[in-house]
Amino acid sequence: MSLYQLQKTAIVLIDPFNDFLSEGGKLYPVTQETVEGNGVVQNIKKLLAAARKKKILIVYAPHRHTQKDDYLNWKFMAPSHSGSKNITLFEKGSWGAEFHPDLMMQEGDLLAQNHWTASGFANTDLDFLLRQHNIDQIVLAGMRANTCIDSTARFGVELGYHVTLIKDGIGAFNWEEIKATVETNFPNYGHVLSSTEEFIQQIYL
Repeated sequence: MSLYQLQKTAIVLIDPFNDFLSEGGKLYPVTQETVEGNGVVQNIKKLLAAARKKKILIVYAPHRHTQKDDYLNWKFMAPSHSGSKNITLFEKGSWGAEFHPDLMMQEGDLLAQNHWTASGFANTDLDFLLRQHNIDQIVLAGMRANTCIDSTARFGVELGYHVTLIKDGIGAFNWEEIKATVETNFPNYGHVLSSTEEFIQQIYL
């Protein structure tokens, strides 16, 4: 018997931007090693195809498309805010802020409001969208392991969701970041740590 009730399960895909995942992206020089080493794009592509075939809901949870004056007069700038500001990461209207061409939205997918920092839930409508579609179980993939993935997963558990992390569907700036998320952080709060193939097998049971 499958671990998942398919009609109550959603894939939550976080920040599949060209700036992270494509050659020429602003952060690709630092993400390339883990993105290619983990087969992130290929694995997420397989994950989405299997989910769509099984009519599992797919929700995109992207970071805000940064604009020049976004952080003007902010009270408390976090390191990620400073980084986004300095290189105008995921710049509004830019190719870098578009989703990777192999991971584009399709009809029936949902788009959550953009997060400003790490959690896909904080100050967005992600929780609202999931609850409106009667979702109890979320399956996370995307970028970046120890920031947006980790934060969204933790927040999801706090909100009462059953949370699965696709360990070969995430990338980061280095392997230590992935190791911290997969080996230390997630096992202490998450429900299921799975490879892409293991999850696909589960939904076909």
